[in-house]
Amino acid sequence: MVTIDLSGKHALVMGVANHRSLSWAIAQQLHHAGARVCLTYANERLKPMVEELAGHLHGSLVLECDVTQDRTIHAVARRLTRDWGSLEVLVHGIAYANKEDLEGKFVATSREGFQLALEVSAYSFLNVTHHMLPLLEQNGASLLTLSYLAAERAVPNYNVMGSAKAVLEQSVRQLAWELGARGIRVNAVSAGPVSTLAARGIHGFLSMQRHHAEKAPLRRNITKEEVGKAALFLLSDLASGITGEILYVDAGYHVMGV
Repeated sequence: MVTIDLSGKHALVMGVANHRSLSWAIAQQLHHAGARVCLTYANERLKPMVEELAGHLHGSLVLECDVTQDRTIHAVARRLTRDWGSLEVLVHGIAYANKEDLEGKFVATSREGFQLALEVSAYSFLNVTHHMLPLLEQNGASLLTLSYLAAERAVPNYNVMGSAKAVLEQSVRQLAWELGARGIRVNAVSAGPVSTLAARGIHGFLSMQRHHAEKAPLRRNITKEEVGKAALFLLSDLASGITGEILYVDAGYHVMGV
């Protein structure tokens, strides 16, 4: 039986909001595989919840990181340099858009709303990677971000987040090319609809879930645990020859034409 052993490796996991977060499911899998985990929180409102969850991961760190503020990214990099000295795993599960930009017409998206969604949901992956690069280069790291089918198809009410995911997926491919010579792999998981805090902000999400379960080849929705296990695979040496890939964990929904 093949097992994944990440003992002695360090993992930065960004985007945990509560126990339903896909980033939390991934963090749990990394911890079970032996990695030491650092969770980040974006603001004081989220801090208590993230600290509570981190209590289930022995030896974990919890640090503030608002990805719209470079100083907080710098602070995380400095702390990890001091405490760990290297970073073998980076998980980016951060996404945000103004509620009105997910409820209204896409054509009416404000300039500020468009810029905010792309900055937080896509540019932050590039920017965090840049700041963490000295740590990532130490042992050759594996990077992972979270996408959705709206990166390549029109999805009602997903609006500007679809634009952000499209940019995010292009960033995966471009970073895979640029960082490959340094032994760094970059991939994404494109997950089917899961009831997370971010997903529930999308108008009509429950209908989206029902439609997905009816049309997907497996005739069901996926679980966050399935996303966590797929992510663990991509982040481990079992996927050592895989980079620049978008792995669909959606019960097969993406293969359907009708």
